Amino acid sequence: MSEQQISTRVLTIPNVLTFVRMGLIPVFATLLVYGRETGALIVFSIAGISDGIDGFIARRLQQQSELGTIMDPIADKLLMITAFVMLTIPGLLAPGRHLPVPFWVTAAVIGRDVLIVAVAMAIMMMTGFRGFKPSSLGKASTFVQVAAVMLILLAAVFPQFNGVYLPTIYTIVTLFAVLSGIHYIFFVARLMREAERSS
Repeated sequence: MSEQQISTRVLTIPNVLTFVRMGLIPVFATLLVYGRETGALIVFSIAGISDGIDGFIARRLQQQSELGTIMDPIADKLLMITAFVMLTIPGLLAPGRHLPVPFWVTAAVIGRDVLIVAVAMAIMMMTGFRGFKPSSLGKASTFVQVAAVMLILLAAVFPQFNGVYLPTIYTIVTLFAVLSGIHYIFFVARLMREAERSS
């Protein structure tokens, strides 16, 4: 779909789902603070699933919008950063094996987002280029992070699992965060070359 065809409407179904996802972030954080891991898992699952649904609806019903292209990634980053920061705080989750989330995992997740935003801002200020898009590896990294948070919360809700799978989850999340962050630099460079050729 061309840029001219992208709707500027605000109250589309995908945008409403994005707003709901953002509204669920403080609910999720509050549930964790008060030791309601099961409720936090349910709320986070709804928020995470809504991310995939709003994109599907936007494409299927042709309800892509300028606002959605801006707000959707912001909602994703706020949700994931909040989740990993909260899950890293000592004593927030019930004591369990491999919990809380190690700081280096959260640092990788946040560092990736900081790198992407910094690169985009620097390029936009220097060249005026605004044709940024999410990369396939970036989307995969977000999916991995959503699944990881669900599995981490499952380990907290069901301590009998002993969190045996958590070290593997932490490694995968970190690997995807690092690789997708580095890949995004080359991805943006390719987008800029394509924009120059088409201009």
